[in-house]
Amino acid sequence: MDGTAIEMLNLQKYKSEVHHTLISQLDLEKLSRADSAQARQAVADLVKEIIASQGVPLSYAEQEKIQSDLIDEVFGLGPLEPLLRDPKISDILVNGKDHVFIERGGRLQKTDTVFRDDRHLMQIIDRIVSRVGRRVDEASPMVDARLPDGSRVNAVIPPLALDGPSMSIRRFGTGPLAANQLVQLRTISAEMMEVLGAAARAKLSILISGGTGAGKTTMLNILSHNIPQHERVITIEDAAELQLAQENLVRLETRPPNIEGHGAIRQRQLLVNALRMRPDRIILGEVRGEEAFDMLQAMNTGHEGSMSTIHANTPRDALSRLESMMTMANLSLTERSMRQQIASAINIVVQVSRLSDGTRKVMSVSEIIGMEENIISMQDIFSFQKKGIGPDGRVVGAFVPSGIRPRFLERIQLAGIVLSPNVFDNVMEVN
Repeated sequence: MDGTAIEMLNLQKYKSEVHHTLISQLDLEKLSRADSAQARQAVADLVKEIIASQGVPLSYAEQEKIQSDLIDEVFGLGPLEPLLRDPKISDILVNGKDHVFIERGGRLQKTDTVFRDDRHLMQIIDRIVSRVGRRVDEASPMVDARLPDGSRVNAVIPPLALDGPSMSIRRFGTGPLAANQLVQLRTISAEMMEVLGAAARAKLSILISGGTGAGKTTMLNILSHNIPQHERVITIEDAAELQLAQENLVRLETRPPNIEGHGAIRQRQLLVNALRMRPDRIILGEVRGEEAFDMLQAMNTGHEGSMSTIHANTPRDALSRLESMMTMANLSLTERSMRQQIASAINIVVQVSRLSDGTRKVMSVSEIIGMEENIISMQDIFSFQKKGIGPDGRVVGAFVPSGIRPRFLERIQLAGIVLSPNVFDNVMEVN
């Protein structure tokens, strides 16, 4: 262990001692009555007093770090707070008390962030999950939760996690992205965004497909901004992460079983109940099981314009997964009837991917046009054609229209929406 590592270890040990002294001297009741700024200042002053009284020789920078870290410990999520304050970090992955990785700009990198021990990490996890009424313990060692800013949290603890507690935080930024920001980031072309926005306004049902971290939820959030304000929207999620701007909005969230294993509320139950709540549209955060049948039924029976995401690598895989999920409902449907349900319910499949350079791209916008014998027919309206890798390691390609005028264009026109003249002709180069 080199000298720098020893100094860091000693500083961490001393900070732990100051923390114990701080907790013993804090008047928590008085602190809870003070406003945030006053409370933070009071803790900062107390930390300075403790450091001064102990006479340990510390540089100004070390004192400032100890003070900042302990304020984060008392009021926030401890070592995670500096990472959460960085808007460029999209994922925080805690593999253990001293192995913390982040994703910045689509690239994973290890950080110097550490926790004192497994108990310290467990305290932070407990603090997160207790805020949203969830629990994590040996009887329930996996949990989904969320932070106040909407970021999604998943934690797994022993005995399931062999090397100590682990946690992943999927962040969604300080606010929802706007459509023009996605165009500026070259995630999608302006023409594709215009067509998808028009489709959402014209009440076409849209399924967003992609892998983990591909940007499905971001795309769902952006498309939801096109829903007219007068429509009633109900969202259903496992862990609430959608950031919709509608006024007439009801947000529903599943509930895990209690300590006796009872009381769980699944997405399918919420979806069935949502149909009794007079929704104009239902937005399912992610379809992943037996609720697929009820979602398609809703889309087919007066709730056009509903949306959802699904984990799949291609649009065709997304439809196959939907079919598999429908079988989980145990309704003894034939293969053909399931495919007919899918073909009549969903109008557009948007495929999103995260590429090798870390960037997200809308790989295709496909229209479902019906059934041909026993097969669901699809046609690409737009696609991203990858041409190679540039000298800077970035993916080079182009968003290219297929030249096909979609059949749903008539519904867009009947809704009184006028598209740009060359929306199905322009090519957008990405380099």
